[in-house]
Amino acid sequence: MCPQHDAPLADRSTTPSVAPSADKAPRLDAGTKHYDLYAQRLSPWQNALRKQLMPIVRWETPYLAWMQDTLRSPALDSYFAFTANLGTHTFFMIFLPILFWCGYTSLGRAMVHMLAGGVFWSGFVKDMLCIPRPLSPPLYRITSSPAVALEYGLPSTHSANAVSAAFYAIHMLHTAPDQDHPNAHLALQGLFYFYAVSITFGRLYCGMHGFLDVAVGSLIGALLAWVQLLFGESFDHWMTQSYMSPLIATLIVLVLCRIHPEPADDCPCYDDTVSFMGVVIGINVGAWHFAQTAFSTDFPIPSTVPFDLKEVGLVKASIRIALGVVIVFVWRATMKPILFKILPPIFRVLEHARLNLPRAFFLNASKYTSVPPLRGDDNVIPSARDVPQMLKNLAHPRKRSVSVGPQSAADAYETLAYRNRRRRESINSLDGAVPEGQAWSPVLKEKASGELRAQPGPSYQAALGSNLLPTPISSRVHSYEYMMGTGVGPMTPITPPESTLDFTGEAAVQSPVEEENEKREIFELLTKPRVRYDVEVINKLIVYTGIGWLAVEGNPMLFEVVGLGTGYHR
Repeated sequence: MCPQHDAPLADRSTTPSVAPSADKAPRLDAGTKHYDLYAQRLSPWQNALRKQLMPIVRWETPYLAWMQDTLRSPALDSYFAFTANLGTHTFFMIFLPILFWCGYTSLGRAMVHMLAGGVFWSGFVKDMLCIPRPLSPPLYRITSSPAVALEYGLPSTHSANAVSAAFYAIHMLHTAPDQDHPNAHLALQGLFYFYAVSITFGRLYCGMHGFLDVAVGSLIGALLAWVQLLFGESFDHWMTQSYMSPLIATLIVLVLCRIHPEPADDCPCYDDTVSFMGVVIGINVGAWHFAQTAFSTDFPIPSTVPFDLKEVGLVKASIRIALGVVIVFVWRATMKPILFKILPPIFRVLEHARLNLPRAFFLNASKYTSVPPLRGDDNVIPSARDVPQMLKNLAHPRKRSVSVGPQSAADAYETLAYRNRRRRESINSLDGAVPEGQAWSPVLKEKASGELRAQPGPSYQAALGSNLLPTPISSRVHSYEYMMGTGVGPMTPITPPESTLDFTGEAAVQSPVEEENEKREIFELLTKPRVRYDVEVINKLIVYTGIGWLAVEGNPMLFEVVGLGTGYHR
């Protein structure tokens, strides 16, 4: 198990109340003196699989950069940055409760199960393999949510969510009994196809994922939709048969949360997984109990919220949706601080009895006295104070963040690993040897002959763009390869020291001090991660279980009590 401060830099943006022995200055983790951090922290089979996949990520990066550079425009930047929000956890978590409140319980449960599966399995694979996103530079990363870049790259959760939702919706349209308007059905199918393609291609365009990432993510999404179509209806009926059904489902969810792999870097995938697993527990428990009450109907499935827009009216329907959303935010805003007060003493007792289940990068309760107010601690549902800014961003779709350079610890380690690889290639080529499994490129040939030795920095890029390579496309691809591992933007003049990047043709050997300084320089480019507390896991699980219960039972019963329902009683 990795220690709680097991991060590239121990200095964090939010400092807890800890003992005086806590770190006071930035430092590199003592356990990361070698480039191959992942060989130390992953199991042998995980590291072996990662080594098989990393060459694919490195190979596709310059081609992604070429595609991005060829297609980029301000309009497309704005479009893909904006539409990426339609594949996020936040969009679905705000949209899904409305399905339940408007009587689309079957669709709502299907979407929750598929999206929770997508978040869990994509996060599981991400933390198991620790594959970084394609390097920046040469890629620009275009996003309206910079925090997304802190996650690993393989697979794409956006692609999994979008493909599962589109796959399921298209199948439901094909099997819908009402085909009185075939043109409308055809238009809706086209819309869902466009949605899935737009989200997945947008991840490539925005430089957030590679071809392998979106392919694996799309495959996960399609498989989850297929499983939901085969077993979803039977599962929904089984869930309301006995109290044992939600109990068994809850135990399975908790086991899945526990077996989620430990990442090698401080990756927030696990936080999102816990949140969605909490929602699954909430809707299952709520569905079982709501089916026993007089407020639910059994059509088309048990625990359906009775709703008829003609009977309720547009005004009343809008009020109940607004009220439901407000209650969700009030629940979240109220329970989080309460749990942060209640849980730490309980966790200290469990830790003293050695009954706690610590996770890497989460600070144990014995190491702090209280949890300070946290900002940006939730990627699923924003806090109420963040909503005005989100609405403002939606009103100005051209607002986005374009970044170049390492953003996460995984980015930094990949930058260092790629530099080290280029050094080995340079030394081998100058010695007349070609690295195993590596074809001789025109660039390596020129380097070996010494013709590029007087062309360091940007001149190297200029040379790559002139007569050394046969076609403009291959020339540009090799120039993007040169940018990989620099850690600075493509428009920044690059004159690397001979002891650092060794693109001058000289075989360089770094001293330990130079190696340490190089790593420190890269890591200082990153935003320092905040402290994450062990109680946050249970906090999220409880809060999001409550949100799931409010969506399927709590709010629908309240609507009937306050006169915003249909007046249905069995």
